[in-house]
Amino acid sequence: MTDVKILADRIEDLLPQTQCTKCGYPACRPYAEAVANGEASYNQCPPGGVEGIARLAALLGKPVIPLNSANGIERPRPLAVIDEQLCIGCTLCMQACPVDAIVGAPKQMHTVIAELCTGCDLCVPPCPVDCIAMPAVTGDATGWAAWSQPQADAARVRHDRRGARLARERDAAEARAAARRAAGATPHNEAASASAAATPAAPVSDDADAKKRAIIQAALERARKKKDEMAAKGQGPLNTDNVSADVQAQIDVAEARRRRLGLGPGSNASGNADDASDPPSSPRTPR
Repeated sequence: MTDVKILADRIEDLLPQTQCTKCGYPACRPYAEAVANGEASYNQCPPGGVEGIARLAALLGKPVIPLNSANGIERPRPLAVIDEQLCIGCTLCMQACPVDAIVGAPKQMHTVIAELCTGCDLCVPPCPVDCIAMPAVTGDATGWAAWSQPQADAARVRHDRRGARLARERDAAEARAAARRAAGATPHNEAASASAAATPAAPVSDDADAKKRAIIQAALERARKKKDEMAAKGQGPLNTDNVSADVQAQIDVAEARRRRLGLGPGSNASGNADDASDPPSSPRTPR
């Protein structure tokens, strides 16, 4: 078992860390473990391409074989670009991004932080208004020629941090729900104390976290400035009204989830999310 884990670690180190799921697994790490266990072949990673297969083949002592076409094709690296005139601010793309490369807020225009995007395509399918394009940005360069080890390492760190953040949010949501249940049988002041005690303290930020927040804040400021400029011209998101019932249902699910996690505008002053059964607000043009 230890040998398999070590092999999985070495395989993971050779993957491009785009976290695109094209290999048939939810992320690069599960794919590495499947290859190490003999449950998956080493030719299922389109972003790694021919060079990626050669790297894995050398490690495993196996021949270089063609990329499995069922998993996709080797191609130039794309970059997610959001058409802000069509964006309705549903947050579904943000939830799908495996490396937190999209920033925005409910019913506000979203934007992609280009230097963080891995070109995974995962933000495209959930977009209910088809406002995300994936243009190639590396010319004729494909696979590892369109990517780099530092980019892969950074994407891996962001993916791992996102997973840790989501775990904290789930734990915090469960703690708040438990506190609300307990509040029904305790005095108000005791319930408030229990809720405060149940909410985990924010983790101490390190330099990398501070840098990431600065990048995101700068992107938000650019998006806000662009929105203000468009508003001054009488422009803005043009697709927030009269959305279809299917689209509204997707938005409602996303907003309910944000309320449960205490992340959306429906959160009260104490930081606890409103009950997910509250009726969702209808789409409207951002002010």
